[in-house]
Amino acid sequence: MRRDDRDEPFDDLFREIERMMNEMMNGADTNVDFAASSDVDNGFGMDTHVDIHETDDEVRVVADLPGVEKDNIELECDGKTLTISASSDHRQYDERVSLPQRVNEHTASATYNNGVLEVVFEPAEQSSGISLE
Repeated sequence: MRRDDRDEPFDDLFREIERMMNEMMNGADTNVDFAASSDVDNGFGMDTHVDIHETDDEVRVVADLPGVEKDNIELECDGKTLTISASSDHRQYDERVSLPQRVNEHTASATYNNGVLEVVFEPAEQSSGISLE
């Protein structure tokens, strides 16, 4: 008994994905040296996720840094962008996160627990108006 393909509308899609994966894994060019490629982005996006949560009282950045030791993390902020630099035995992370609003980088606090980095900022005071005389 042949099953009706309309019962499983995603079968064709799954077969195509499986075919492409098999082709990629068993393709003709299997001697690619990924470690030697300097053009490959080895940072975030490979296996790391960055979330930004914004309230009236704070801006919170949460980033996954799997396999990174706390001593191998460097953070910098200019009030508009948070730069996260970190390294593990297998990967170098370098991410610039645009913040949704200007923050007071001098009030920042950061914690790192079980591969999850959390950085909290207070919003910067609104700039005062300048009167023109």
